[in-house]
Amino acid sequence: MCDTHTAGAMRPGRNTRLRAFSMAGAMLALAAAVPALAQSGREAPPYNTVDLQAEAQREVDNDTLNALLFVELSETDPAKLADALNRVAADALALAKSYKQVRTRTGNVQTYPVYDKTQRLTGWRGRTELRVESRDFPAAAALIGRLQSTMQLGQIGFSVSPERRKAAEDEIIGAAISAFQARADIVRSSLGGRAYKIRRLAVNAGGGFVPPRPLMARGAASPAAPAVAPPPLEGGVSQVAVSVNGTIEVE
Repeated sequence: MCDTHTAGAMRPGRNTRLRAFSMAGAMLALAAAVPALAQSGREAPPYNTVDLQAEAQREVDNDTLNALLFVELSETDPAKLADALNRVAADALALAKSYKQVRTRTGNVQTYPVYDKTQRLTGWRGRTELRVESRDFPAAAALIGRLQSTMQLGQIGFSVSPERRKAAEDEIIGAAISAFQARADIVRSSLGGRAYKIRRLAVNAGGGFVPPRPLMARGAASPAAPAVAPPPLEGGVSQVAVSVNGTIEVE
């Protein structure tokens, strides 16, 4: 009986044979899946990845003028004050119509009470603004000079028009990408790589634009003058930049 029990213990049972078949089937399935993954075109996870950024800049002549003129008046009656301010603004707009190359529009209008040291209401003060925009600097200067007989020049600023800025950006995109590639090659050489792949690349236009500082000339309105010489205008330049950032994989 001992021999019979020993032989029975060494003989594989049904469950053992099923487990062996299951493991063999799983190994066959895995072996079949490996070529399928290889044929799917999936690449190995990237390594030796480096984030980079480069930029190209260019000076561009400002071609747009923006100016602010204003007048401040005082009256004891708020209705009289409003009437006076409205007349000045209407006369300025009527004068500006003869300058076809110049765009004008009204700006902020403010009216506020004036009190003495005892907090007693003594009158009203108001302000009205006129905004001027043009790409014709001589025409704008001539109009501003005439408006200054009744208004004060509060601000002049120069900028690059959207059309000129876009044209400049389009011209320097190639230079920005070349700068990125040159920097990527420096990184590859420093890491001892033989080549690199660009994993991601983004071109950002519109960055680096530095608007010019406005010329301020604030003060209270002066009595009307018979004539004012046109102000000398020099538009200057602004910086237009394109930046390129991305990720490379060094091989």
